[in-house]
Amino acid sequence: MADIIQLLPDHVANQIAAGEVVQRPASVVKELLENAIDANADTIKLIVKDAGKTLIQVIDNGKGMSTTDARLSFERHATSKIRTAEDLFSLNTKGFRGEALASIAAIAHVEMKTKQAQDELGTLLEIEGSTIKSQEVTVTPKGTSIAVKNLFFNIPARRNFLKSNNVELKHIIDEFHRVALAHPNIAFVMYHNGSENFNLPVSNYRQRVVNIFGGKTNEKLVPVEEETEVLKISGFVGKPEFAKRTKNEQFFFVNDRFIKSAYLNHAINSAYEGLLKDGSHPSYFLNLTVDPKTIDINIHPTKTEIKFDDEHTLYAILRSSVKHSLGQFNIAPVLDFERDMNLDTPYDYKNKNAATPRVDVDRSFNPFQDERTVSKANGFSSNSYKKEPAAQWESLYVGLESKGTKTDLNFSEVEFESEPETKSLFTKETSVETNQTTYQFHNKYIISTIKSGMMVLDQHRAHQRVLYEGFLKHLTVKEAVSQQLLFPLVLEFSSVEMEHLKELKEDLEHTGFVFSAFRAHQIEITGVPINVPESEVSIILEQLLSDVEQEVPDSNFSATDLLAKSMSKSLAIKTGQSLTRQEQEHLVNSLFACKEPSVSPTNRTTFITMSVDDFDKKFM
Repeated sequence: MADIIQLLPDHVANQIAAGEVVQRPASVVKELLENAIDANADTIKLIVKDAGKTLIQVIDNGKGMSTTDARLSFERHATSKIRTAEDLFSLNTKGFRGEALASIAAIAHVEMKTKQAQDELGTLLEIEGSTIKSQEVTVTPKGTSIAVKNLFFNIPARRNFLKSNNVELKHIIDEFHRVALAHPNIAFVMYHNGSENFNLPVSNYRQRVVNIFGGKTNEKLVPVEEETEVLKISGFVGKPEFAKRTKNEQFFFVNDRFIKSAYLNHAINSAYEGLLKDGSHPSYFLNLTVDPKTIDINIHPTKTEIKFDDEHTLYAILRSSVKHSLGQFNIAPVLDFERDMNLDTPYDYKNKNAATPRVDVDRSFNPFQDERTVSKANGFSSNSYKKEPAAQWESLYVGLESKGTKTDLNFSEVEFESEPETKSLFTKETSVETNQTTYQFHNKYIISTIKSGMMVLDQHRAHQRVLYEGFLKHLTVKEAVSQQLLFPLVLEFSSVEMEHLKELKEDLEHTGFVFSAFRAHQIEITGVPINVPESEVSIILEQLLSDVEQEVPDSNFSATDLLAKSMSKSLAIKTGQSLTRQEQEHLVNSLFACKEPSVSPTNRTTFITMSVDDFDKKFM
């Protein structure tokens, strides 16, 4: 039988490797930014067009490469980071496998300019699909500039799997945040389609967090500092009252490398135990420094997962450090049974003797005496006053006798004041006592009688369906009614959240929101939909952003439907809310006026029915 196993051609192997390394444009951004950091650059510029599908360019002022190194950097498994297998356990750099540039060059048009400080001229390389098209000498500043154009040009199937520009840009910004937060000692600038998105100067860690997530983030941060033989922790956690429904502000960095760890995230959540509302997630920006020999980075293609030698110890240290910081800054309650602040003696009274209490009595006081004189008894000063005689009760009837002597009183001229008659909003066809048709059970279910038996309705899901169809109608017809706010409402959001709100701005306006300004990290609202309280606006928008993050909409996804679902979920009657009989009946009637009354917007049952036969079977 003939041999069937053969070696793959290099260009095919590179494309297969690219499938692991380059999942989307954000993957290219991550690899190029990390290469610039490894080149000891202190200023890095990222230029993106069409969410990275057309162009991704990273320009740095690092040490650059020689002509030979520039050519060799695009070969597979060519790296300057490691020499032996033992080096894998003492890594202090971002990249080390030597696959990134080779994988990127296999699926895109790449142009690289690089020059070392001691050279007069640099090198220009042009590569298309792993094939080197040209290599020549060029004039370029010190450092390296890599431009990746037409990503997945030779793999159209992969290009078709990319999401919309808004979604891909969100992933690019996420990667940019992760790299920029880990290195506050490096200046970063980002441009998208010619406009500047970020300009982050060299700063300390707190300033870097504030520069990325907005000025009001500063008041939300609580510093965390801890150093042990095993682990060093530095960074910040957010105050519990500023917890969000999204996980956009959760960052772990191990040895300046962003990682994802559900185990360590659980340690943070346990430190916040009892301080967070349901569905809220704390913010944290924590740097963990450990011995490189105690971790294994090489377990995931994107290097975002790390294996620790002793996870239990790290869990305990991290949990106690965060809990200590929250308590130290008077955020978590602290119990002290030995001292009560309310019983402390003020400084002014510390050396004073307590005065003996006295009781002064005026023994000459006579309540039945019209005129009296107060004596100088018990320290009272001498003064006199005349008690005004009380009006005699007979004076109230003066003149009535004379009026009573008149005869033939005309009572027809007497006018009686009466309350204005008000009509009820609900017709009084049936009385509550005799014909009540709905009952509320445990402030959660509404029970209503029907011809065949009984119907049990979930009030929260039913109201969601009613609101959902109403919002869809407003969004489609675009004739929603707004109520103007007396004072504009200003809300703070991160840059990623602002991008989502800009996309949803038009749909939000169709539901009744009125925006007067969109700033870098702020929005100003002057009008809200009818029946939406001002205090609920921030909750509605946070819930909306959380839904957008979990169901990231692509070009085939209806943002209108997502908006209607999110707002109906936020504004629907909650479990535990008591309803009057009229409200119960109105909810039942509104539900059955909907097009799909049987399910909620999330396809969950809104009501069930039980026939008389079902009850009869229970008593057999």
